[in-house]
Amino acid sequence: MKGLLKFITCGSVDDGKSTLIGHILYDSKLLYTDQEKALELDSKVGSRGGKIDYSLLLDGLMAEREQGITIDVAYRYFTTDNRSFIVADTPGHEEYTRNMAVGASFADLAVILLDATQGVLVQTRRHARICALMGIKYFIFAVNKMDLAKYSEERFREIEKQIEALKAELGLENVYIVPVSATEGDNVTKASDNMTWYQGKPILSILEQVDIDENQEEGFYLPVQRVCRPNHQFRGFQGQIESGSIKVGDEITALPSMEKAHVKSIHVTDKEVQSAEKGQPVTIQLDREVDVSRGCVLSAGAGEKVTSSVEATLLWMDDDKLESGKNYFVKLGTRLVPGIVSKILYSIDVNTGEQKPADSLGKNEIAECEITFVDRVVADEFSKHKTLGELILIDRVTNMTSACGVVTEVKEDGQEAGKKVDQLRAVIKGQRAATIPFDLSDENITRSFVEQVEKELTLGGRHTYLYAPKDDEPVGLVVRHLNRAGVIVLLVLNKDLKNKEEIKGSLAKYSKYIKHWEEGEKGDVDSTVQTIRKLTEYAEDVYGVASHI
Repeated sequence: MKGLLKFITCGSVDDGKSTLIGHILYDSKLLYTDQEKALELDSKVGSRGGKIDYSLLLDGLMAEREQGITIDVAYRYFTTDNRSFIVADTPGHEEYTRNMAVGASFADLAVILLDATQGVLVQTRRHARICALMGIKYFIFAVNKMDLAKYSEERFREIEKQIEALKAELGLENVYIVPVSATEGDNVTKASDNMTWYQGKPILSILEQVDIDENQEEGFYLPVQRVCRPNHQFRGFQGQIESGSIKVGDEITALPSMEKAHVKSIHVTDKEVQSAEKGQPVTIQLDREVDVSRGCVLSAGAGEKVTSSVEATLLWMDDDKLESGKNYFVKLGTRLVPGIVSKILYSIDVNTGEQKPADSLGKNEIAECEITFVDRVVADEFSKHKTLGELILIDRVTNMTSACGVVTEVKEDGQEAGKKVDQLRAVIKGQRAATIPFDLSDENITRSFVEQVEKELTLGGRHTYLYAPKDDEPVGLVVRHLNRAGVIVLLVLNKDLKNKEEIKGSLAKYSKYIKHWEEGEKGDVDSTVQTIRKLTEYAEDVYGVASHI
């Protein structure tokens, strides 16, 4: 028996996805007697005039049955004599594209249905593109409702040419094209007597025999899910091995810290073993202390990169539009980190594949975007390491998944990346970083006055730090680091500070902004607060990204 096959059915509304899977289950005698009886009874009041409505096996929600469409993803597990399967029956309606994308994320193969009377539609193209985006490499295009097309070979060949064009456009490999009638059973589980001109295999035979050749990823890596510390003598790192194998004594690198250590012990469940391989959940103990927490990666020869910025192809799934500058939680591997969509590079037309300029993205649209993280993360191109190349964006307010996508390019983590992280910190805080000096030698300015200003700014949502340096402190460097963190520095210069003029000179070199006070503002808390708030408003022209907080 071949191994487990995970596949999805997708396509436009009413193309017969649920019916196809229901027919496979029914014909393969995979239903219990009471399920068969219930199906026959439900079908009597169904849409087929008393004939068996196979879609009812999967459309379980009342809303699905009332509308005659699939809404939620329905997962079914079944086994034939030749193979075990998990199938996800996904919605066809454009409104539920995000549900379909969720189903595609787990699958090895996609069965895409087309209506023989309509051919390749926009939704067909969208689903094929999403499946390719999610890394699916095996496709069965089922040209359904051939009974309504009078089992015409000519019509099938016309649609076959459309599919071949789509195949070339998306660069699809391992493609099967099958004429079927899901309601009548033609080429579903057995060859059709109505289409003797088709010499290929029926759907079920292809599913049973297809050899899913998983691409072997380079090296060993394990994204850390949990640090296990049952006592003071044991510290282990838990997770699933995503690629390669590991044995006791092997040297590994902890990312992003880049610290090296050797494997001291390996534990699978409650047993200690000498080695482990891809797919196994393990606990790994190292021979020395390293800086590792959830979201880090243990690696050996895998070639992953540490970065603060990536380019990714995103499928936008939120009702609200995506615009440059919006910040989210980004789930990448086992890491959850704040990030910002710093730039929408271009959108991708789902019908033609054309790249178009875009400054926003609507629901179900696809675009290439640049994402910057608030911290360094371990990532790689999706084509090289799947787990470290797939991500989702989570809305920071609603906690809903706003987008899913794959990494197409990992940016060099150099000076430019550092600048973008500075921008990100400012965006998240919703302000422009600045340094505001308050010279206490001015009789109108007191320490109490500055403290009151800071209090009002903080209550108004600004992130501030009151800093009163001493003579021996490197003031310029300190305020630079605080500004890089996106903080407004209220710099108190005491009367007896010896190198006051030198400090003011260093501020001109290091700080984001210096305010020279007008006479009318000195000593007046409200006017000073309003001035600082105005001067530190986040602005697109400062950082080159929009402000959407």
